[in-house]
Amino acid sequence: MKKAFLIVIIFFMNMHLAACSEKSPGDIAQSAEIISLCPAYPNCVSSDATDGEHQIAPYLLTQEAETVWAVVQEIIEQQPGCIIIEQTQYFLHVECRSALFRFVDDLKLELRTEQNIIAVYSASRLGYSDFGVNRKRIESLRAVLKERGQIK
Repeated sequence: MKKAFLIVIIFFMNMHLAACSEKSPGDIAQSAEIISLCPAYPNCVSSDATDGEHQIAPYLLTQEAETVWAVVQEIIEQQPGCIIIEQTQYFLHVECRSALFRFVDDLKLELRTEQNIIAVYSASRLGYSDFGVNRKRIESLRAVLKERGQIK
């Protein structure tokens, strides 16, 4: 009993220390250029990545760019645990926290009107693997935008 309790205490202490070591939004480059960069870990997806492990398709717009961009922002604001921390005319940086352990992922979107796309990036701030959470986040948002007729 004492051993199990000790293991639980150590686990939660490690989780707390890991959470304290997360990079704050101010430490992360707030430029759209970051969209193309994924670490070597399997906890990131990007529409600008060139390798199969990290690559994910951008959103191809079917409506006017400004209209789609407004819908994207509306959808993200309704997502539990997601907070927009930077918002410009062409760039969104969203902090997404997991419900249970409060892990933080960064979701970044760049509206590229000249290409008629939204470039996408989602990555965990901490850890090696994300068990596909970031890819699922991008695909879930894609499904909602498709359902609303905003993207192909």
